[in-house]
Amino acid sequence: MKKKILRWTKIFVLFYCIVGIALYYLQDYFLFHPTVLPRNYQYHFNVPFSEVEIPFNKTDTLNMVKFTPVDSVRKGVVIYFHGNRENINRFAKFSTNFTKLGYEVWMADYPGYGKSVGNRTEKILYQQSIQLYKMASSKYAKNSIVIYGKSFGTGIAAYLAAEYDCKQLILETPYYSIPDLLGAYTLIYPIQRMSKYKIPTYQYLKDIKVPITIFHGTDDWVIPYSCAEKLKEVLKTTDQFVTIEKGSHNDLNDFPLYHQKLDSLLKL
Repeated sequence: MKKKILRWTKIFVLFYCIVGIALYYLQDYFLFHPTVLPRNYQYHFNVPFSEVEIPFNKTDTLNMVKFTPVDSVRKGVVIYFHGNRENINRFAKFSTNFTKLGYEVWMADYPGYGKSVGNRTEKILYQQSIQLYKMASSKYAKNSIVIYGKSFGTGIAAYLAAEYDCKQLILETPYYSIPDLLGAYTLIYPIQRMSKYKIPTYQYLKDIKVPITIFHGTDDWVIPYSCAEKLKEVLKTTDQFVTIEKGSHNDLNDFPLYHQKLDSLLKL
């Protein structure tokens, strides 16, 4: 009996170590799911747009698409940080939520996504978000800049809003932090120490003075509702946490409540 227990203990420890090593070294594969596009790829969207290449350093270049309203009058700009899948093509359809109300939408791909090239680290993602903000602030007043984050992009958006003034921050399906999110799936591992990416959204929200609005669905199977709900602890009394009943991770755009709330925010 003791030999059998010892054998199964060894098997468990071996399995635990193998999975732990995989979690540590394959984090980028778990977190990021990019689709690369050839440099000569031509975008095709049903809304007016222009493509911009942004040199970041000697080797890294960000590819950004500017979606523009049909009307020549601009109310402001939305700096949009998208999720961790594919590239701009996947998220372009959401630009009309903002362009219909007179906002430009600036949507850049992260390094390794679409036509953006270069290294991808947490620090670099922050630095590139600042570069986008500085470009936007050279054209628009700070009270005309809306920072929007979706899924993975919510942490980057929160960082930027904590560092620079804007009109408001809007987060769709955010997470408390990357270790907290990974920990929801890997309960028996010390993810806080293992995670290469921290992106402590909760920490950044504490330092944001402008209005914050969060949208999250109760049936989110990617970023559980409970992970986002913890962010309520750091919100100001004037901030909003909008719960979409039966909403999941990718379908909040299908709910009338989402559009009612978003339209009212953008019309302010």
